[in-house]
Amino acid sequence: MRASLIVIFLTLVSLSYVGVRKKGEVTPKLAKPTSAASFAVPDLGQPSTPAKVDFGTQVRPILESRCQGCHFAGGKMYERLPFDRAETIKTLGEKLFTRIKDENDRRLIRDFLAQ
Repeated sequence: MRASLIVIFLTLVSLSYVGVRKKGEVTPKLAKPTSAASFAVPDLGQPSTPAKVDFGTQVRPILESRCQGCHFAGGKMYERLPFDRAETIKTLGEKLFTRIKDENDRRLIRDFLAQ
């Protein structure tokens, strides 16, 4: 009895995939079943924290290369906006990007601001 129920079930399942064909109609092929291993979720471990961005060694050199003439010692804007101080950069935020166009530099400064 149990075996006949299994046969009927499998027949119904296979008919639902194949469908009823008319004369001359081609039955579409089904994709091969995928093993359960291909659906495994990788172990990502602990979420990684972004590395801390250091103002003196990472951000300041970017600013020196683009803003040296005005915003560092001796420049005409140094008194109002000294770019050699991290506090100034945090206060200005992304307003710095008027002169900094490189996306990698912007990303680094954004990471610094987010700390």
